[in-house]
Amino acid sequence: MGSAQGVRDTSGLATGAVALAVFVPFALGYFLSYVYRTVNSVIAPNLVADAGINAADLGLLTSAFFLAFALAQLPLGMLLDRFGPRRVEAALLVVAAVGTWLFSRGDDLVSLTIGRALIGLGVSGCMMAAFKAFVQWFPARRLPFVNGCLLAVGSTGALAATGPVEWLLAFTDWRTLFVGLVALSLAIAASLMVIVPEHREEPAHLGLRAQLGGIVTVFRDRYFWSIAPLTVCSQAAFLAIQGLWAGPWLRDVAGLDRAGVAVHLTLLGLSVVVGFLLSGIIATRLARRGIAPGSIAVAGMGGFLVFQLGLVAFPASSPIVLWIGFGLLGTSGTIPYAALSQHFHGQLAGRANTALNLLVFVGAFGVQWGMGALLHLWEDPVSQTYGAGGYHAGIGALVVLQAMALAWFLHGRRRVG
Repeated sequence: MGSAQGVRDTSGLATGAVALAVFVPFALGYFLSYVYRTVNSVIAPNLVADAGINAADLGLLTSAFFLAFALAQLPLGMLLDRFGPRRVEAALLVVAAVGTWLFSRGDDLVSLTIGRALIGLGVSGCMMAAFKAFVQWFPARRLPFVNGCLLAVGSTGALAATGPVEWLLAFTDWRTLFVGLVALSLAIAASLMVIVPEHREEPAHLGLRAQLGGIVTVFRDRYFWSIAPLTVCSQAAFLAIQGLWAGPWLRDVAGLDRAGVAVHLTLLGLSVVVGFLLSGIIATRLARRGIAPGSIAVAGMGGFLVFQLGLVAFPASSPIVLWIGFGLLGTSGTIPYAALSQHFHGQLAGRANTALNLLVFVGAFGVQWGMGALLHLWEDPVSQTYGAGGYHAGIGALVVLQAMALAWFLHGRRRVG
């Protein structure tokens, strides 16, 4: 096929260098998305001190990322199906760069929240655009594995946003770090346009009514609603806690200093990387034995629920074991995206996955902000720390919601069977 740059391929499936040219830039985009998603867990004390905000404010400004991310999902699905993943993601990463610059200059709740929301909007296509590109370039049987590799490589951003960020804060401030992220965002946007080959899939020349009709088809689908509630509850908890409240929990409940928190968050991030790799490998191998990705995902999300229960019932007993389990099994909530890509064929796959993503990130917004409001009830304004009871109440409520969603899925499966 020759050089990846400028390739116009009509075979539909990537091999060799072209496969890498497709995979690597999208993986870097998802890496960046994860850095933005989780970095506030480390810099939270700096934000609280610099902007004079409380727990509820911290939850609001951080979760603005998820709200903007969620609101972008339905139009994103139509844009991906119409213009293709490389163009859409590259344009959005420029928006992320603008938001990052504004965030680095923010000095109050309003300005920080606006910047954070623009960052969320800008990285809203990083995972969905990659999934769409992989549907175009890779065979269906390989999608769980390729998606798992993307998520594993991308989630190393959670590692970069923990220990390395804490180390860099010893030499510079968080605002300078965000200026560096502006340059990284623009560089990845350029790589998508220069390196990723153009796929000659016939664009979806659909009117607005036809495109919205596809979304309605997704939301009327029985399989979608059998697995969506559990996926939403599980991923909302995973994203909201890992992205912000894991760090304060380690400080307030486990009693760790900043260095100890950074070490534990790094191990949590590493477990997420391993979890994404294993989820892709396991899903691929079990699929060969006739086990559907949806069933695999539900088993993993059930295990994830158990580790959250451990954070409530046994918070002082080997917290690192609980958080490693949290990271390993929290990744299982992404397997349903591969299942939906297989269930909804062709150009509808983008809208199906973004429909689920819409629900997931609305849930993450509500959980992250809601936990902040709850922790504010246990906040010590002098030390700017939060009581253990607030964490127990918040995580306990999430466990109950996930248990109800799991029961819904099992009931629906028995009814269908």
